[in-house]
Amino acid sequence: MTPSDMVLTPTGLRFMGRRFPCTIGKGGIRTDKREGDGATPRGIHTITGLLYRPDRMAQPTPWAEPIYNGDLWSDASDDPAYNTLVQAPYGPSHEKLRRSDPLYDLVLLTDWNWPNAIAGRGSAIFLHQYRRKGFPTEGCIAFRRDHMYWIACHAVPGTRVIVP
Repeated sequence: MTPSDMVLTPTGLRFMGRRFPCTIGKGGIRTDKREGDGATPRGIHTITGLLYRPDRMAQPTPWAEPIYNGDLWSDASDDPAYNTLVQAPYGPSHEKLRRSDPLYDLVLLTDWNWPNAIAGRGSAIFLHQYRRKGFPTEGCIAFRRDHMYWIACHAVPGTRVIVP
């Protein structure tokens, strides 16, 4: 492990000498992650992208990409676009990235089951803002808004997220 790794611990995520309280998936941590199980996948994941809502905040880093109307994330395991960013209109099952709530105002993407997704292995494992303290996610790792912003400003593509 290096100081630039993000490491999930029982008391939060350690990153760059700081600890950030966070929530994980309602299904706990699992090595056999499946689509819809609500679990956070165990393993060493890599940050692959950063998305943000330009109507709600300034670009946090030069490598952050804006979330536009019609941006979706495919969770249709039988579709060739499974576990990727897609555009509306998109018929198969998906999740809206431009939400009315602030959960996805800032999203760090991981390489979980990407770029060559295996059907049913799980999709959309992100780091994002939490709904409220202690409220679990569908498998993502979630933080208080100001903590998420700090993390996003200091992470870079390739930063490792270690979930023991």
